[in-house]
Amino acid sequence: MGESDNNGKVSREEEEQPLSPAARLFHSPSFNCYIIAILGCNTKFKPDVIKSGLEQTLLKHPRFSSKLVADDGQRWTKTIVNLEDHVIVPDLDPNIDFADQFVEDYISDLTTKPMDLSKPLWELHLLNIKTSDAEAVGVFRIHHSMGDGASLISLLLACTRKTLDPEALPSVPENIQAGSTNSGGFWWFLSAFWSVLRLIWNTLVDVLLFGVTIMFMKDTKTPIKGAPGVEHNIKKFVHRTISLDDIKLVKNALNMTVNDVVLGVTQAGLSRYLNRRYGEAEIDGGEKQRKSNLPKSIRLRATILVNQRPTVGIQALANMMEKGSKTRWGNLIGYILLPFTIALQDDPLDYVRTAKATIDRKKHSLESICTFSGGVLVLRTFGVKVAAALMHKVLSNTTMAFSSMVGPLEEISFYGHPLAYIAPSVYGHPHALTIHYQSYVNKMTIALAVDPNAIPDPHQLCDELEESLKLIHDAIVKKV
Repeated sequence: MGESDNNGKVSREEEEQPLSPAARLFHSPSFNCYIIAILGCNTKFKPDVIKSGLEQTLLKHPRFSSKLVADDGQRWTKTIVNLEDHVIVPDLDPNIDFADQFVEDYISDLTTKPMDLSKPLWELHLLNIKTSDAEAVGVFRIHHSMGDGASLISLLLACTRKTLDPEALPSVPENIQAGSTNSGGFWWFLSAFWSVLRLIWNTLVDVLLFGVTIMFMKDTKTPIKGAPGVEHNIKKFVHRTISLDDIKLVKNALNMTVNDVVLGVTQAGLSRYLNRRYGEAEIDGGEKQRKSNLPKSIRLRATILVNQRPTVGIQALANMMEKGSKTRWGNLIGYILLPFTIALQDDPLDYVRTAKATIDRKKHSLESICTFSGGVLVLRTFGVKVAAALMHKVLSNTTMAFSSMVGPLEEISFYGHPLAYIAPSVYGHPHALTIHYQSYVNKMTIALAVDPNAIPDPHQLCDELEESLKLIHDAIVKKV
């Protein structure tokens, strides 16, 4: 009798799982977030092949075969998935004019449509339409409560295989921690003691600034800062592919990381774009000379979501879907406020130097751990409404969201369909601008999600980011 009761209990636990604190936040009206993953494909989609592949992989993940409990919305419960409800294949004219614009408008329209909570909170749109950089475009839309962005993208990659080796999972570089330089002795002890003091001080300062941001400290009202209610506005998604090799050349020449370089490129691109928006001066002959039209001391910060649970590896996720093995999953999210230096620099390399200094400073802080712990404490003490209001205030008082993710080292195929690019993003949070960098083979895709009311010309911003990398790259080449 006891064994039967225990088996029933285990079965119920497998059938139903509670939402994590962050997942509950993502269902609040002011923080209802969705992840978008745009997949450019080098061939036309075969919907039946993709549906068959999804049945063997993605549907075996508990989140993709569970729905929210209708009574309180606080638990995931297993359900039967009808793929016809989740894989949408619109009947499109393959020779449609302005295909790129059509795809942009199609994805924008998705941001105006809420998901049906009576079904698992994901969908895949297959657009068999040729664009300037793909033969077809797939669009995943996944509610953010189902997982953090990095884990969800890793899960999608676990559904792919190498194009040249259809049985092999993608190769994705892992973050390698620097080895210890412990040589013992007094000087090592002094260095370690100073490092601990810096960690404590930086954490205290960051947590204080986070608290002040909740209360009253706002970013400068620039043209790219969203107005109140921006989270409810329609969003536009655009992307631009740049050379990862160019980024690595700068990285190696200046002894930096890829993240240092992309942050520097972003600072340069935003500075150029804002300078253009604030106005350009006309000189003799109608020729335009770029001068600084930027206000002094612009405060512009990005929020970065950091999962406190290490991202699950692609192999572990593939095993989970293939063999039913267990793995950790869920949103355990802390926040980092990352300041950007907005100014026109005479030396393009100054953009990446200041970016590296900023990132190095943030690496030596426990800000994300403290904000995660504080968020959980507020949620458990005061409830979802108060926690959501505080996080909404933090994001509303900053300007943008920023993220980057390492992708596969070789070309991959999504159920036999070779991919040209991967462009993830997110919407539903109170920012008018989200910038995500996604590497893939020897390319880097810049994916922008914008509120057209604040940024009516997102392709111009892409131009400025691309041109900024060129200027930084050329400055390195001249020095060699």
